[in-house]
Amino acid sequence: MSQMNNSQARVVDPVLTSVAQGYKNNAFVGGALFPTVAVSSRGGKIIQFGKEGFQLYATGRSPGANTKRITFGYEGKPYVLESHSLEGMLPIETLQEAQNVPGIDMSSTTISSVQDIFALRLEKQQADAARNQAAYGAGNKMTLSGASQWNDPDSDPVGDVETAKEAIRQKTGKRPNVGVIGAAVFAVLKQHPKIIERTKYTGRDVPTKELLASFFGLDNLEVGDAVFSDDAGGFSDVWGKDMVLAYTKTGTVKDRGEPSYGYTYQLAGYPLVEEPYFERNPKSWVFPVTDEVAPVVAGADAGYLIINAAA
Repeated sequence: MSQMNNSQARVVDPVLTSVAQGYKNNAFVGGALFPTVAVSSRGGKIIQFGKEGFQLYATGRSPGANTKRITFGYEGKPYVLESHSLEGMLPIETLQEAQNVPGIDMSSTTISSVQDIFALRLEKQQADAARNQAAYGAGNKMTLSGASQWNDPDSDPVGDVETAKEAIRQKTGKRPNVGVIGAAVFAVLKQHPKIIERTKYTGRDVPTKELLASFFGLDNLEVGDAVFSDDAGGFSDVWGKDMVLAYTKTGTVKDRGEPSYGYTYQLAGYPLVEEPYFERNPKSWVFPVTDEVAPVVAGADAGYLIINAAA
C-alpha cells in the first residue's frame, strides 16, 4: 500500500472548507491584476508568452511540402506555491454567548477572521509583485516627480495613462483593461482640475473610480485601500503611491495565446479547513486553515508601472 500524501492524511471539514473557499473581502483588489487559477501541483513552470502571434509567416505550401508548425506560449521561470497555515481559536465562552443570538455562526466567523489575515498577506504579495520596478522593461514604466506628479494642477494624468496604454498595445496588441491605484493616488485624482473639468458634465460633484475608469479607457479601476502594520506599529498603504495598468484575461491559464499580465496560482481545493478540535487547557475550539498559493507575473509586457504618481 502506498504512503498517504499530505492532502490524504488530513481530515477535512467540507462545510467550513466551503466557507473558506467562498470567502471574499471587498477591501482587497490584487485579484484584479492576478486572477486566481487552480493548479494541480505545488510547483511547475509559469506559462509566459512569446511574440509568435504577432509575426508574419509564409504560410503557403507547395504540393508535397511539409506543413510549417508553430507553437504559442512557453514555459518560463518555475513557480513554487507557498504553504500558509493558521489556527483560529474560539473560546467556549464566546461560543456560548453567541448561541443566545439568532443568526450568528461563530465557526464561520472564526474561519473568516483567519481568511482576513490570509487575504491581507496575499494582497501585500500581489502589490509587491506589481510594484516591483525590476519586473518591467524600460519602456513599461515611468517615474513621476515634481510638476509631473498628479498633485500638480498642470500635470496630465490622462496623458500619462495614454502613454502607458500605448506602450502595452505596441508590445502585446492589447490595450490594458485593468488599473490599480493606491489610495493616495485616488485622493489626488479626485481633486485634479483637469479631471474635475470633465466630471462637471456628468452631474457628479466628485469623480468616482467608475468615472475615472471611463476617463482612462479601462474596463475596471480598483483603489487599493488596504494598509499593513510594520514591526514598529506604524501603518503604510499596501499599494503605495503608484498606478499599475495591465491587460489581464480573467480566464484560465490554458489560454496560452493571450498575453495576460499575471495570475494567482492556487492549489486546487484550497484553502481547506481541517476538522476542528477541542483543547482543554485554553477551553477553546481550534480551527486549522491551510492555503497553498503564489501570485506570479506571467507577462510583464502586458503591464505598466507609473511610479510615484502622487507626491
